[in-house]
Amino acid sequence: MEDMNRGIITALGSIGLAQAAKIWTYYRKTGEWDVKQVAATGGMPSSHSAGVASIASYIAANKGSRHTETALAVVFGVIVMYDAQGIRRHTGEITKLVNELEDSFSKISKDIPSLEFVEREKELKELLGHQPLEVLGGAILGGILGVWSAKIEH
Repeated sequence: MEDMNRGIITALGSIGLAQAAKIWTYYRKTGEWDVKQVAATGGMPSSHSAGVASIASYIAANKGSRHTETALAVVFGVIVMYDAQGIRRHTGEITKLVNELEDSFSKISKDIPSLEFVEREKELKELLGHQPLEVLGGAILGGILGVWSAKIEH
């Protein structure tokens, strides 16, 4: 492990831990254990946020907050987290509306034989992005793991 990049290991470890934590948070929300949540998009905590926050905090703990690498990691992280809770979440909400629209067309087409409508076999995936609290949860998890990783390295 000496030859491996500690920052990459920290970020990937944070992403993996955040994805695994989704099994528990899904259980807390629904009362059902679902191991498939480990590969789910969306949900609590955001693995995007955990990954970028862990690398930013790892770099900051090693290089200092005034270092250029820290600035790059923080700016990159803010963009990723904004995207996760903004654009990706809105895309998921639009996808939900498209799926509902298709369901409506399917029902209408049964009542109007001349309307030719072919229903898709699979609905579009609706849960793409994150709520702001999910992004915050991932950022806190990643920040803690990044600082911890830097501390145990020295």
